[in-house]
Amino acid sequence: MLAMPNAMTALAALHDRARQARHRIVLPEGRDPRVQDAAGRAVRDGLAEITLLGDPGAIDVPGANVVDPREPAPDILIDAYLTARARKHPTRDDAVAALRDPLTCAAAMVRAGQADGTIGGAVATTSDTVRAALQMIGTAPDAPLVSSFFLMILPDAHPTRPAEAMVFSDCGLVIDPDAAQLAAIAGQAAASARALLGTDPKVAFLSFSTKGSAHHSHVNKVTQALDIARETADFELDGELQFDAAFDGGVAASKAPGSPTAGRANVLVFPDLDAGNIGYKIAQRIGGATAIGPVLQGLAKPANDLSRGCTAQDIIDMIAVTSAQIDATGEAAQ
Repeated sequence: MLAMPNAMTALAALHDRARQARHRIVLPEGRDPRVQDAAGRAVRDGLAEITLLGDPGAIDVPGANVVDPREPAPDILIDAYLTARARKHPTRDDAVAALRDPLTCAAAMVRAGQADGTIGGAVATTSDTVRAALQMIGTAPDAPLVSSFFLMILPDAHPTRPAEAMVFSDCGLVIDPDAAQLAAIAGQAAASARALLGTDPKVAFLSFSTKGSAHHSHVNKVTQALDIARETADFELDGELQFDAAFDGGVAASKAPGSPTAGRANVLVFPDLDAGNIGYKIAQRIGGATAIGPVLQGLAKPANDLSRGCTAQDIIDMIAVTSAQIDATGEAAQ
């Protein structure tokens, strides 16, 4: 897929891809008005086949499937739960009780092939949402960890943006990655950029230092991560870079001349969750960027989180992003 010519085209392209695929997405927080609004709009727009979990008497979304998790779970979900939690030696009664939790039920549906992806977190915390995904779906066979990213759509009128859409990682999950984990996050974020944006990743490892301008153990971690990532990377990368050097071509020419990604980065790898979480929110609230996420990467099948402050439009955009992830795995349930 070709890179998009402007910011809103990047997001529109994801919506178009979702309409073509019409994957099956389960939303476990079906009673929330924002979720119902988003589900109805997604159905009407043909973005996905939607299943909502919750009390059927409290959910009115024409065209969506409604499942009540309080009802006894079908055998296919019980078997999925027992397999996923086999190390804990659960009983059938344990499975029936656990599957009454909507997050667990939704993730079990994905594991069992009854849905292609799940999206929660409009009501539940990130820890609860991610825990259910990890327990039921698990990590991908080749994934060293599960991390997250935000897809950042920059305003069309931005004067210096190097790309119309960017990936910020990790901004929602891994608190203090070591060098090896930071390198793994960079690889996952680069793969996510390819899958969602159809563009070549240009990865910048961020720091408060650019090319040795400061000396500290925090800087050393970033340069070590860069060295590890270079061993297997099939994408352009560089570091350590301050944000302005990664983002602005003029600053890059002064601070990091000859860098393959400085001033052109479309994937920003933050050194820890403090920096990443603060950074994406500044870009969103002050810079006017649209932030979609946190999107999880490294799971066996797609399961994503939402901010509890999300809008119905945020949920719709996450449906489109999740659909693109399903396409990338090549494992959508038939």
